[in-house]
Amino acid sequence: MNEPIQENGLSDALGIDPVELSEEELLQEIASLHRTRLEALRHGSDSALSNHLRRTADLESEYMARHPSREIDPHRLRTETT
Repeated sequence: MNEPIQENGLSDALGIDPVELSEEELLQEIASLHRTRLEALRHGSDSALSNHLRRTADLESEYMARHPSREIDPHRLRTETT
């Protein structure tokens, strides 16, 4: 995360650094952002949407860093066309 982190673990704009979150907290944060995505897109200010997108990217990047070999559901794979 690029925001400076305060002593309490909060950044100035985007909440707790994802690295500091437990697995459960990380998943809860990601789920919360996914629930509020459409509302932010349709009704949020430009800065609110930008923060939402940045926070989502930060949290999802942390998830991918923790789970580089995550289980892939074979039913969700698409046939590659060349």
